Amino acid sequence: MYEQIQEDAIFVMLYAVVTVLAALGCVYLLFRRGNAFAADVTPPLRLRRWAAAFLAVIALNHLWYMPILFLSAEADIVLCDLVGGLLDSITFFPLSVVIMFTMLQDRQRPLWPVAVAFAPIVMLSAWSVVIRSYYLSPVGYGYFLLLCIVLIIYMVREVRRYGRWLRDNYADLEHKEVWQSMVLLGVILLSYVSYTLTTKGTVYIYVLHTISLVLVIYLPWRVETLSELSPDHADLTGEGKGGGEKADDIGLLLQQQCEDTQLYLQHDLTLSHLAHALGTNRTYLGMYFSRQGTTYNSYINDLRIDCFVRLVREANAAQRPFTAQELAAQSGYRSYRTFSVAFKQRTGQSVKDWIAEQESALQSNKSNSLT
Repeated sequence: MYEQIQEDAIFVMLYAVVTVLAALGCVYLLFRRGNAFAADVTPPLRLRRWAAAFLAVIALNHLWYMPILFLSAEADIVLCDLVGGLLDSITFFPLSVVIMFTMLQDRQRPLWPVAVAFAPIVMLSAWSVVIRSYYLSPVGYGYFLLLCIVLIIYMVREVRRYGRWLRDNYADLEHKEVWQSMVLLGVILLSYVSYTLTTKGTVYIYVLHTISLVLVIYLPWRVETLSELSPDHADLTGEGKGGGEKADDIGLLLQQQCEDTQLYLQHDLTLSHLAHALGTNRTYLGMYFSRQGTTYNSYINDLRIDCFVRLVREANAAQRPFTAQELAAQSGYRSYRTFSVAFKQRTGQSVKDWIAEQESALQSNKSNSLT
C-alpha cells in the first residue's frame, strides 16, 4: 500500500494541502481577533481554542506520518505507522470528541471521561509499538468500534437535548442550527469507521484524507458562525435577584419590562437577558413559563408575530409598500427563515398566503364601503 502512495503525485498533493490548510486554520483561530465569516457573531472562546488545537493535531498528524512517504524498509514503515497510531490515539481521537462536546453549549460537559474511554486504546497502541507488531490491532479495532457505537448513542441523545434547550431559551436560532452539530458528528464518526473497518489500501488512505480536508475547511467556518450562548454566572448558580416572586409579579414585570418597552424586538434576546431585565434569574423565569403552559421561545415568538401582524395591517391601511422580510426584521427577527417557521406554527398559514388573505380582505372592505 505505502509503495503505491509514495509514487502517487495526486495523493502527495492532497497530503500537502491538508497539512497546510490545517496549520493555517489553527493560526487563524488562535491569532485573528476579528471574524472573517460572520462579523456580527462572537464565537465561544472555549470552542475556538479547542478547534485550533484539533487543527494543529491534524497538521502534526500529517508530519509524523510523513516519513512513510520516504521509507523503503518494511520494518521502518511498520514502526512509523504504529507510532502514528499511538499519537493519534493520544491526540486526534480524544480531541475530536472534545470538539463535539464543546459545540453543545447547553452545559459544560466534563472531559475526563474522554481520557478514560481512550486509555485502553492508548495502552494497546503503546504495547504494539513496543513489540513492533500489528498483533493486537484486532482487539484495538473491536474496542474502538464499540466506543463509536456508545458515542453515537450518547451524542444523538445530547444533540436532541441541546435542540430542546435552544428552542426553550432562544427565539431566533440563526447560526445555531442543531443539524450542524449532527453533520460534524457524522463526518468525525465516518473517519472513525473508516479507520476501524476499511481494508487498508489506497482507497482507505484517500477516504481518510478527504475526510480530513472536509474537517479542515468546515471547522473554522462552523466555529466562527456559532454564537456564544453560555448562560451568565448567576444563571448557572441559580443565584440572582427576585428568586421568590409570585407568578402575578412575574407577569406584571413581563408586561412592564418586555411588552411595554418592546424589549422583544431586540435581536438574539435570550432567556438570561430577559431574566436580568426583570431582576430575577433564568431558572425561576423558565419555571414561570412552564407553569403557564408555554416556553420562553413561544412567548417571545407570539409577541414578535403580533408585532408583525400589526405592522402589516398598518402598512396596508396606509397603502405603504412593504416586504415580509423587512417587517419581520422590524419585529425582532434576524433570520427570516426562523420567522416563517414560527409564523406557520402559530397561524397554520404561510406568510405569503396570510398577507394575500389580508390584502384580499382589505380590498373587499373597500368595495363594500363604496357600495
